[in-house]
Formats: sequence, structure tokens, C-alpha cells
Amino acid sequence: MPRSTRTRRTAAAAGAVAAAAALLATGLTTGTAGAADAADTAASATPAKLSPSHRAELLREANDTTARTASTLGLGAQEKLVVKDVIKDGDGTTHTRYERTFAGLPVLGGDLITHESKGGKLKGVTKATKATIKVASTRARLVPSTAERAAIKAAQADDAKLAKADKAPRKVIWAADGKPTLAYEAVVGGLQADGTPNELHVITDANTGKELFTFQGVKNGTGSSQYSGEVELGTAKEGSGYTLTDSERGGHKTLDLRNGQGSQGEAFTDDDDKWGTGKPEDAQTAAVDAHYGAALTWDYYKSVHGRDGIKGDGQGATSNVHYGQNYSNAFWQDSCFCMTYGDGEGNTHPLTSIDVAAHEMTHGVTSATANLTYSGESGGLNEATSDIFATAVEFNADNGEDVGDYLIGEEIDIRGDGSPLRYMDKPSKDGSSLDNWDENAGDVDVHYSSGIANHWFYLASEGSGAKEINGVAYDSPTVDGSKVEGIGRDKAEKIWFKALTTYMTSNTDYAAAREATLKAATDLYGADSAEVKGVDAAWAGVGVK
Repeated sequence: MPRSTRTRRTAAAAGAVAAAAALLATGLTTGTAGAADAADTAASATPAKLSPSHRAELLREANDTTARTASTLGLGAQEKLVVKDVIKDGDGTTHTRYERTFAGLPVLGGDLITHESKGGKLKGVTKATKATIKVASTRARLVPSTAERAAIKAAQADDAKLAKADKAPRKVIWAADGKPTLAYEAVVGGLQADGTPNELHVITDANTGKELFTFQGVKNGTGSSQYSGEVELGTAKEGSGYTLTDSERGGHKTLDLRNGQGSQGEAFTDDDDKWGTGKPEDAQTAAVDAHYGAALTWDYYKSVHGRDGIKGDGQGATSNVHYGQNYSNAFWQDSCFCMTYGDGEGNTHPLTSIDVAAHEMTHGVTSATANLTYSGESGGLNEATSDIFATAVEFNADNGEDVGDYLIGEEIDIRGDGSPLRYMDKPSKDGSSLDNWDENAGDVDVHYSSGIANHWFYLASEGSGAKEINGVAYDSPTVDGSKVEGIGRDKAEKIWFKALTTYMTSNTDYAAAREATLKAATDLYGADSAEVKGVDAAWAGVGVK
């Protein structure tokens, strides 16, 4: 989450993704503005709370009809749809997210979402690309080992350590730049320059050997806690003692890496079910904070958005604490369905505060839904999504020791001077983040281009100008000097969640994110609502029009 080496991108790839990301193609809008009052409109468009079994049933139904859906959408004979996720609104509207294959090959950047009425009528479709998926041949001129060597060289150029391919490159169709290309995708492992595990995805033209794109697969995310005081924990009785296994939240586990750099931790055990001392010298303390943060995040998604766990399937993930020595970072990995936390400088400030835990866990939610590519503008949106919901979880927790604010990482003191890692009211206060969008936003490190959406969220929630919230002073400007009236944080986070899960795709950029949130606000509150106007005004305030 905090510091990360900058993801490499060729100039051509940067421009290609910026162009492709703007392609948010939709059919009929799903807005229901009109006679219904705002409350009824919001209730009908809000995601329904699905039990894991109900969600599984909807997924089975979608899987049974993929061929028919592909035909309805006019896809080619060699294209097939693979169901990834499903969201059902209160009015029965179903949003089904698909990945695509061509001649049996995965299509990267070919994901799409269908929007169907309660009666099964197709109301619209959101696509990552408008391009027809077709290549002249699926026979590659280059052998996989050529792509593997190029990928390792790309990782080494980023100062990666122990760079090696995790597995043989796979053949794919690269469609994110609007022109489908036969390619290889190689994943290089080892360690990044700062010690973070490496999962660098390198996309190489399978006929010419040209590097098309790169992105990083690792997203940088009763006990006595260090940051939140005395807290309740979900634990399990095992043998004569207890472990940090939360059976109420899908069996989520918190494990001890003992300052190693692997991904297989050991279980914490305790005889009396009283964990930690609130001091970093006690190894259990960091585990208490991480376990508590994961529980708060789980509860937030379930109570506010009706989502039962990261994937919506009721299954818990894993939290790993005590990664490395003096490691000032935290990260999420899809490969192990886990979040991992370092102990900070001097191993005394573990990165396990509420907002950091929620940030990392939200990377999992993003991966399971829009799967925003972790590079360029979509990467900035990926990071911002984690910051937005980290803030929402912290406010929702209502913890007296770590009160809700629009600061990220204010508890972990990663800079050593007591300052936060990021500021949402004016992101540039951290010295690196962008306050507003410009044409170079896609070339900025994703942790800094995220400032644009973070700033949008603050403006949409609270409005512009000076104010004090929970004892913290804010003064949020706009790019054009306009005054923005906030619609309230609760509404802003519901709009962002609906946009993420219903209208954003892997290639969404800032212009497309604006359209996605306007559609979400229309669905929830009506086309002429104050909420739609507030969303639009906030985007204008950060230069996205």
C-alpha cells in the first residue's frame, strides 16, 4: 500500500490504455428517475444482500446461459463468456460480469457486464473495449521462452531481485488497446526493490516480441491492539488453546511470518484467548490489529453493501503479519488470497491500523469485481478505491482510539514525523499525489494518481472549503475555484461501490469513472437528483468533465 516501485509502461502502452479505458460502452441506462421518490429509487437500485447460496445459484444460472448471452451480444463464433461475478439490485435487476475467451485463449481487456431486468430483458451492456475480438491466427511466430526472457529482463530493469518466471508464459489475446493482438503473458516472481513480493505481468506480442504492457499483480493494503485500544476478536478453540480464526467471518485467519519473506505463516495460539499487550514488542499485538481490521472491513461490506466477504461467497481470506525486517509496507496478493503487513522502521510501527487493513482487503474486492488493471489511470482508480473504502470502514468502525478521518495511514507514522501517508482533501500535501486530473495522469505512479479520485471522494462527501470534522481541520480546493456542496459520505461511498461493481471494467480510466459514478448515482437517486449533480460537480472540481 504505502511505498511501491513505479510500474513500468512503454509510452505506446500508456497511450493505448488511456484510449482503451475510455471505452465504457453501455446500452440503455438503468436509471429509474421519475415518479418514485428518492428513497424508493435508492432502495430499488441498491445491491441486495445475497447469501452465499443465493449468489451461487445466480452464478449457476448465468453459467448455464453463457452461449445464449454471447449470441444476444453478437459475439463471434470463436468467443465464449466466462462468468466472474453477479450483483442483484433490490428491484431484481441483475448485473453479471464476464471475462471472455477467443479460440480458447483468455482475452485480456475483453471483460464486460450485462444488465438485465427482473424479467430477464437485456437493458444494457458495459464493455472494456468496443473492438471486435479477432486475430488473423492463434499460431505464434515466437516460442514462449522468448517472451519469458523478455519478461525477466523487464523485471530486472525495475531492480527486481531473484527475478524468475513463476510459470511458463501463457498465450492470450491482448485487447486493452482496442486492437486485439496475439500475445504472451509472463509473470515474473522474486522480490521488488523494496522487498515486496514480485508478480510482474509482462504482455509481449507473440509475433514481433514487442513489449505491449506491464502491470504489477501485488497490490500495495478481546485483544490489546496498538492502534485501536481494547477490541473484541473472532477466535476459535483448537486443542487446549485458541487461534486467530474468525468462524463468524468465513474462517478468516491471521498468521505469523516471524519476519520471514514467505507467504506461509504459522498460526498464533493463546491459552486464555486474551491477545497482545498493545505494545509492538509482543508479537500478538500486530496480529490483534490486523485481525480486528479484517473483521471491521468484513462487517462494513456486509452491513453497508450486502457483500458477504471479499468475493461475495462467504469465504474468509488470510492476514499475514511480521513480514520481513523493518519493512514499511503492506500488500494484497490474489495468488494466496491474503494481505501481508510489515512491521515498519525498527519493527516498531506495524502497518496494521484500521485503514491500512481495510485498504488491503479492498484490493481483493476490486480484484473480484472490476479488476482494475494495476497500471496507468485504472491503477490509480484501483488504489483510490482502497483508500475510499479504507476511509469508509474507519468512519463506520466508530472506534474511539482511531476515529474516522479523511487521512490515510495517520496511525502508522511511516514518515517518522507523525504525518499521514495521504490526505484526501488536498492530496498534494503529501508532496507527490495529484489533486486534479491532467493528460499525464496515466504516467504517474498509481499511488499518486489515486489522489484525483481521493480528492473527488472528499469533495463529493464533504464539499469544498475549510471545515473541521472529528477534530481534524480540512480545506479542500477545486481546480477551477468552484464551490462544491457535499452529498454526504454515506451516499458517496454507496455510489462508488455501485459504480465499481456494476459499471467499471478492467480498463476504466478517469473519464469512464465519471460516467460510471453518474450512472450509479442516477440508478440510486434519480437522473435529476441532487446526488447526481453533486457527483458531477465533484468531478468538475478535480478537472474531470
